[in-house]
Amino acid sequence: MSTALNLKSPREIKMMRPAGLAVWHGLQIAKELAVAGNTTGQIDAAVKQFYEKIGGEPLFLNYPNSTPGKPAFSGVTCTSVNEQVVHGIPGDYVLKEGDVISIDTGCRIHNWCGDSAFTLPIGKIDPQVEKLLEVTKQTLQIAIDLMPQKERWSEVAAEMETFVRDAGFTTVENFVGHGIGKNMHEAPQVPNYRSKNLRAKDDFLLEPGIVIAVEPMVNLGTKRVIAEADHWTMSTADSKPSAHFEHTLALTEDGVRILTEPPADPNELETLLSGK
Repeated sequence: MSTALNLKSPREIKMMRPAGLAVWHGLQIAKELAVAGNTTGQIDAAVKQFYEKIGGEPLFLNYPNSTPGKPAFSGVTCTSVNEQVVHGIPGDYVLKEGDVISIDTGCRIHNWCGDSAFTLPIGKIDPQVEKLLEVTKQTLQIAIDLMPQKERWSEVAAEMETFVRDAGFTTVENFVGHGIGKNMHEAPQVPNYRSKNLRAKDDFLLEPGIVIAVEPMVNLGTKRVIAEADHWTMSTADSKPSAHFEHTLALTEDGVRILTEPPADPNELETLLSGK
């Protein structure tokens, strides 16, 4: 992927907010349903219904598989449970006490995209897994805090990786974040670690107008992942739990704007829900 950046104007960043807000609200719907006894398919159906109601285009539904001849993605959410790292297909899995579920979703509104994810505990979970979730969430916050302070993304990524390592966990390197705008996946690639093989031309400056989806994925054990038989779901090689948090972030002259954060003004959400 080219690292040529498609910087957004303040007006374009403002235009991206409805999609980000829609994704935030979709995840709140998912959160309400992420309880023991419900299926991942029920969660997906509810988020799909919401996107249909507001006229949003789900970004994941029918997304093509990178392997020729394999099925397109069948959900509007990725629902990855326990050792599943990412791209879990929603279906008839019944959530139970002690599970963790990573829910990732994206939506396009008025030709602009939003993308976000979080990992939720189902009831009481193992303390070490609880720590895994908190560390992953904090790793995303490190990126938010440091983006206005650092010159290049690699400096931020190095801090993220160090934080994860010091906590006793591992950063998944098979998947990275991405630029986002009118397309879900744009340049640049946004790793959550500082690769020893990173070439200068693949790094990028942190300058106003850059909009990226930052999404650390952190494992309790090995960082290695394996593909499941459904051709989509990626799981940890040692079957230990994984966590995933993501926000769509815009770097502006005034700092970082989280486009997938909750509404500060209730009228903002009311406008979205009314379809105006």
